[in-house]
Amino acid sequence: MRYLVILSLFMALPLKAEDELLKRAREIHRRAIVIDTHADTPLRLLDEGLDLGARSKEGHLDLPRMREGGLGAEFFSIYVSPRFAPHFLARGMAEIGAVLEQVEKHGRELELARTAADIRRIHAAGKIAALMGVEGGHTIENDPRVLDVLYRLGVRYMTLTWAISTDWAGSSGDSGRNRGLSPMGRGIVARMNRLGMMVDISHVSDPTFWDALKVTRAPLIASHSCCRALCDHPRNLTDDMLRALAKNGGVAQINFYSGFLDGGYAAAQKKLEAQYEAEDKQLIEKWKADPARMSRERRRLENQYDARLPRPSFERIVDHIDHAVKVAGVDHVGLGSDFDGALMPRGLDDVSKLPLITAELLRRGYREPDIIKILGANLLRVMEQAEKAAGR
Repeated sequence: MRYLVILSLFMALPLKAEDELLKRAREIHRRAIVIDTHADTPLRLLDEGLDLGARSKEGHLDLPRMREGGLGAEFFSIYVSPRFAPHFLARGMAEIGAVLEQVEKHGRELELARTAADIRRIHAAGKIAALMGVEGGHTIENDPRVLDVLYRLGVRYMTLTWAISTDWAGSSGDSGRNRGLSPMGRGIVARMNRLGMMVDISHVSDPTFWDALKVTRAPLIASHSCCRALCDHPRNLTDDMLRALAKNGGVAQINFYSGFLDGGYAAAQKKLEAQYEAEDKQLIEKWKADPARMSRERRRLENQYDARLPRPSFERIVDHIDHAVKVAGVDHVGLGSDFDGALMPRGLDDVSKLPLITAELLRRGYREPDIIKILGANLLRVMEQAEKAAGR
């Protein structure tokens, strides 16, 4: 009997240690400004009528769960699907309106931030800062002047491309993979610098990345990208890119999407891709007159396929953070979840689970000052530098 008691004590030790790490992680989240640079929640706000103030049983993000996760600031992604062609801008404006409506509705908890100083002030007041980023240069419909309007509405970064190339920039997701920035594209980067809008190189082709690096007068961001050395996907950053981003003063915000984290998941997904896309296309056609139903049915289909795939554990996120830190340095890494737009790894079911990442960083020996940089301080620095570049 004595041996059983001793054995049970030893078995309890690791669990107690893990609980202590999670407790420390939550305390760090209370002290830090935790910033996530990419959530596709505006699609749900617009199409499903999601109210951020109410806890949802679906999706990854709402105010109650943001509070539980210790989130201090969220960049809501203004993503416009290619199916809205040629009216990309109208759809984007509708999504911006949906975000601003939630900010107004939940003013006691949520406030629009336009500067890094705003984020700090809002956080000090006990609120969550809301910001926006446009995902995909196709949204401006080849009119650089639209950038000025978007900036005035609160957009603080634009991803130069999504998975589709534009006339002026190549994407990593289609036949434009070998194209870089055109003269117009270089002008768009310069205009973003003048405005103080951060230039985002997630989704872009390799040549577009290197061209943007040559043109920009401010640090670049990768709002939601992983490391190609750990998962060989054209959406991810090579080690040379990570080093160049660090030299530029920029930051790589690590994506949580299973397909960019783990090669085994990505390979299994590839085998099902054609079948999934065919069924997804049918749902879009069937429910095109009912956006809310379409959104729910597409999410249901996505979850069905996800259940057939070998999802990695959330520790894989920290593998990518760790690799990026070793290559680029701890001053150039952050968090870009892709909440409500991608399938999360096991364990990280929604925004409330963010402290698990911090606990894992602690377990791997990261010190609190460096963790605070990764959680948001690095992004704040880059945002401030973009603002100063605009002033120049």
